Amino acid sequence: MFKSDKDKPLHYCDMLGCKKPAEYRAPKSRKKLHEYYWFCFKHIQDYNKNWDYFKGMSSKQIEEYLRSAAVWDKPSWKLGRLGRKHLLNEQTFNDPFNLFPKNKTKTNYNTQQKQNIPLELQRALQLLEINWPLSLQKLKKRYTELARQYHPDINGGDTQLEEKFKQINAAYSILRTYLTTMIDAE
Repeated sequence: MFKSDKDKPLHYCDMLGCKKPAEYRAPKSRKKLHEYYWFCFKHIQDYNKNWDYFKGMSSKQIEEYLRSAAVWDKPSWKLGRLGRKHLLNEQTFNDPFNLFPKNKTKTNYNTQQKQNIPLELQRALQLLEINWPLSLQKLKKRYTELARQYHPDINGGDTQLEEKFKQINAAYSILRTYLTTMIDAE
């Protein structure tokens, strides 16, 4: 029956002229990372000092390799390309802590905000038929729509519509002043 010699090393040093047992392995090259040389302690130190993974590569090749390695050699592209823009919609995010205001239900958000705004602003919002929260762009858009509808030149000088137009102007002025001072305060 065959008996193994436990004291006999499995490998001998691959350095020319060295007959010492080899306990340390090192890859043969960048392209053969799973093929190894076996070295003794002294020769593995010399090998590691001189090892250069990028040896023989130009700086452009090194840069391309590093870019590829940064994404685990997978292709990458700018977010939103390849027809996946709908995935960035706020409705697709799960927001259990309500960190994004757009995910909150409009009724809760509006009632919460209406408690914090003055009565004068609430009347102006009601007159312009818009809800809080309000951006300056949304206000301007709504004012333009109402101005086209109630302007005296369009309505042939109707006094009732002219009065409504004056109220719309006053409400717009109040809300615009409030929003611009809020923007300036930030």
